Amino acid sequence: MSRIGLKPIPVPQGVDVKIDNNFVTVKGAKATLSEQIHNNMKIEMADNVITVARPDDKKENRSLHGLSRTLIANMVEGVTNGFKKELVVNGVGYRAAKQGKQLVLNIGYSHPVNFDEPDGITIDVPNPNSIIVSGANKQAVGELAANIRKKRPPEPYKGKGIRYHDEIIRRKEGKAGKAKK
Repeated sequence: MSRIGLKPIPVPQGVDVKIDNNFVTVKGAKATLSEQIHNNMKIEMADNVITVARPDDKKENRSLHGLSRTLIANMVEGVTNGFKKELVVNGVGYRAAKQGKQLVLNIGYSHPVNFDEPDGITIDVPNPNSIIVSGANKQAVGELAANIRKKRPPEPYKGKGIRYHDEIIRRKEGKAGKAKK
């Protein structure tokens, strides 16, 4: 039994939800998000509470139950509070800067690495060693943050690279000296 799928989704004040043939549109102060939910799921809204139900206990419907509920809950959360990912740039000479709507990374390559700011997502660089990616769509924010991190993932010896703010890098010991006879 899906415990996540059974939880009702409270809709806060100022958020407008429309459900039309399993096409859910959530409109709030920050953005408008829409998603097509699988047709097997039954989505109902009553008294500012959204509930998701499944028709039977087949494996496919069980797996879609929690997913559908979480997708809708993330849309409601995104239009009210939004999501953000913080990245840390670590290394000698490594830095990030924002030029207009473009993120410019100097991360040890012979050329700077540029990222354009997509619609609905903002990239903020409060200092040269940190990047904040924020927006209403959780999937888009996480994907952009992962793509930025992928350009120079942290290495285990010195910890140089781009990592998430709360990520812990397991460090390795360097090369040990030869044993003398």
